[in-house]
Amino acid sequence: MITVTNLEKSYGPVKAVNGVSFHVGAGEVVGLLGPNGAGKTTLMKMLTGFLQADSGTVTIDGLDVVDETLEVQKRIGYLLENAPLYPEASVQSHLKMIADLRRVPKSDQPRLISRAVRAASLEEHLTRPIGQLSKGFRQRVGLAQSILHEPKVLILDEPTVGLDPTQIVESRRLIKRLAENTTILLSTHILSEVEAVCDRAIVLLNGQVRADARLADLAATDGAILILDESAADVTAELLALDEAKAVEPGESTEGRAYRVLGHENADLRPAIYALAKQNDWPLRELGRDLRTLERVFNDLVASSGELTDETEVKDTVLDPSDVGTPSESGAIEPTEDDAALEKEL
Repeated sequence: MITVTNLEKSYGPVKAVNGVSFHVGAGEVVGLLGPNGAGKTTLMKMLTGFLQADSGTVTIDGLDVVDETLEVQKRIGYLLENAPLYPEASVQSHLKMIADLRRVPKSDQPRLISRAVRAASLEEHLTRPIGQLSKGFRQRVGLAQSILHEPKVLILDEPTVGLDPTQIVESRRLIKRLAENTTILLSTHILSEVEAVCDRAIVLLNGQVRADARLADLAATDGAILILDESAADVTAELLALDEAKAVEPGESTEGRAYRVLGHENADLRPAIYALAKQNDWPLRELGRDLRTLERVFNDLVASSGELTDETEVKDTVLDPSDVGTPSESGAIEPTEDDAALEKEL
């Protein structure tokens, strides 16, 4: 659905996007992850036709963004980090204007605007001027305007910026529901955002793709963590003698003497280590798989790229990443008893 090939963009001597290539299939939810200044927003502007690349190509649904810009933009919903809104307009009149600009047929507008309003939880704010809304509710209006024409591709630039924790959870649920029928690419530097809603992560650093993998593959591990009582003797030699072990590294723990044992790809070293510990009567405190979190993978990449500074902003939230709701069986946003009344009002 989205194909990017050797995309480049410079601002004077600064190369904001440098040879970026990737593919997003239909129905995927992909997180574009990177610290501030990594080139995420520039890349998204080129994907949507708002900014022209110096070189390289972008196709959306098989259409070239440069050659067929308007046709591509008909298929895209785009939410900027700070959505452009008319503060003097009411929520209702603004969305009707967007529907007209999108050339949504008049007969379909009540249904589609009602769907977008309900999806963004704006029912109680239809008549309020946008300028009187909080930043979080303005962001919801931006999300509603980006989905009201039922786009095939949804591109979200920092979609939860300015939202409170409850609104973030609601936004995640909405993204999961929309993903049943829409290809979604979202940029963020909030790690839990990617873990909560995405199938895949693309890590962008210094304008380049440094990682592109499914989250399940990023979290795959080939090691184990062993923690013994602080009083235990060093057992590095015994661990290295295991056939399954390739290397042993010091681990970090406040619980005692820790080891990180590396093995072959995706090998589970725990049975062999447990048998060795039992045989030698080691004072075992903990034994588990060395699970790589997205945060660990990301920070390792940032550190190796030289981008890690005191100003690098990599945020996370205390929300439960599993709390993203369950999509309906059909994937559509299910109608409620209030829909008919809302459509009539619109």
